[in-house]
Amino acid sequence: MPELPEVETVKRGLQRLLPGLTVTYVSDDNPKSFPNADADVSQFLVGASVVEVTRRAKVLLIELSSKYSLIIHLKMTGQLVYRAPAAPDGAPVQFGAGHPSDSLIGELPDRSTRVIFDFDNDAHMYFNDQRKFGWVRLIPTAEIPQIDFFKKVGPEPLAEDFTWQIMRDGLQRRKNANIKAALLDQSVIAGVGNIYADESLWGAKIHPTTLVRNLKDADFKHLHKALRDVLQLSIDKGGSTDHTYVDAEGKRGSYLGFANVFRREGQPCNRCGTIIEKTRVAGRGTHTCPYCQRPAN
Repeated sequence: MPELPEVETVKRGLQRLLPGLTVTYVSDDNPKSFPNADADVSQFLVGASVVEVTRRAKVLLIELSSKYSLIIHLKMTGQLVYRAPAAPDGAPVQFGAGHPSDSLIGELPDRSTRVIFDFDNDAHMYFNDQRKFGWVRLIPTAEIPQIDFFKKVGPEPLAEDFTWQIMRDGLQRRKNANIKAALLDQSVIAGVGNIYADESLWGAKIHPTTLVRNLKDADFKHLHKALRDVLQLSIDKGGSTDHTYVDAEGKRGSYLGFANVFRREGQPCNRCGTIIEKTRVAGRGTHTCPYCQRPAN
């Protein structure tokens, strides 16, 4: 499932491409992917223009001029790909237009396309989802804060006011859990999944099985810095392409080429040279350096 950096990368691409465009037509092939009443689509989506694209945790929000918003959860295999209109006379499409020639995605729509949005500039946005777990919902913008997910989700780890103390206090609500399980809890910290939990724990030299109650303030400070550093680096590198993830233009992210432990089992640690191991913690495949991240006694 895409994590915070991947969804943030998609958000930034769409925020550059969509604001000011008006939706002229919407088609879908699966009510599970697009669970919206036809009357609402006709009244509040078609004919509305895009005001802003934002993100909360792993969820995308497209605010519309109709006072409604699209809430989009990519889940495991979801993609949002923008395609600009064809250039006249075969002229090359300018960079940033999401042309198939510089995309991992071929011609669209394809077999995985669930929803197609047409815009008044003749561009299209495709919601693709092989496994049909993702969805696009249209709801009144004013109701978003009352949705259970948004009421329960934790703070954004890259927000300016996300201090190490706030992180510590949130994690300590799960003081009897291991630190990896606590990091993966979306009610504690928004948007962190398996990749960046492993990477940040390696950066902080904390073993993932360490109980939260056994961590000291110095550990929380190191973890806070490591988490923000790896999330920002991944955003800078366009996210971590893993199976189906692509950005808003269908391009691959390169963070995994910079990862220190994730998917590096059997390779030497970049810090000490010890061979990285893969085990299972909190129900997830977990990558650690057995020397740098020694389990607590």
